[in-house]
Amino acid sequence: MEGLVAGIDVGGTRIKAGLVFWDGTVVARGQWPTEARRGPEWVMRRLGREVRALAVQAGVEWRDVVGVGAAWPAFLDLESGWMEEAVNLHWKNVPIRDLMERELGKPVVLDNDGNAAALGETWIGAGKGAASVLCVTVGTGIGGGIVWEGRVYRGALAMAGEIGHLPMKPDGEPCTCGSRGCLETLASATALVRESRRRGLIGSSGSLTVEDIFALVRQGDERASEVIREATFWLGRGLAAAADLLSPDVIVVGGGVAKAGDLWFVPLDEAFRSWVLPRVARYCRLSPAFLGEDAGILGAAKLAWQSFTEAREATS
Repeated sequence: MEGLVAGIDVGGTRIKAGLVFWDGTVVARGQWPTEARRGPEWVMRRLGREVRALAVQAGVEWRDVVGVGAAWPAFLDLESGWMEEAVNLHWKNVPIRDLMERELGKPVVLDNDGNAAALGETWIGAGKGAASVLCVTVGTGIGGGIVWEGRVYRGALAMAGEIGHLPMKPDGEPCTCGSRGCLETLASATALVRESRRRGLIGSSGSLTVEDIFALVRQGDERASEVIREATFWLGRGLAAAADLLSPDVIVVGGGVAKAGDLWFVPLDEAFRSWVLPRVARYCRLSPAFLGEDAGILGAAKLAWQSFTEAREATS
């Protein structure tokens, strides 16, 4: 089968990968624990074995794979292929592209996970057909990516899209970035759990998860409802600021928190529209992400397709 690429989405706890055809069809997929504590060399060796095994699963030869795209939760130097820091993996200064190319024997294109998710949703997800898309993922933190006319917009040092670190509340909670009151300290899953515990909420198993909080909202618990109102207020305000600056066609909101559906999106949309410029609101819509956990795989695959196409055109 001519024209397959591998898309790899690395997370703090799991690595997901797929073999992807030119039209976005995933012909094989797999996932396995990241086990970052074992170090980059060990993780890369297992990654090489697991990704090559996808070819067997798909009934193709590894030589049919023309390239690899990889999404990492990290600050990357895209020119050199070095990972400067991956906070959740506890890695610093890793020649990640060289390690991957050595294990896979294919050209590798890197990007961070927020950019990859944004590109995947723009390619065949909630942002399909839009010229400009801001994708925001609400999970443990809040990440983002910007796609402009089919290409990821990265900015200086590839730092564009870090919407989770918009400064929102000067006297707010400390953030992992070293600042205070960033958007992700107010509206991430971590923030929801923290604020719910402060209000004395307890989960079904004694611990507390985002799923527990939304279950309490469905049961009419006013404390849980107030936590959601506050979080969507801040996230709506942050999205409005981004929309006023960028004026995108679509803002795609995904991540684990977005699985709550209307309990999350209805108050979020109301908050967004109460803050955004009316003229911007006329053309910019909020949309739930469509691709779920495949967004990173497909976005990474699209990166590989773009690189492969450009290289082929340059030599023709």
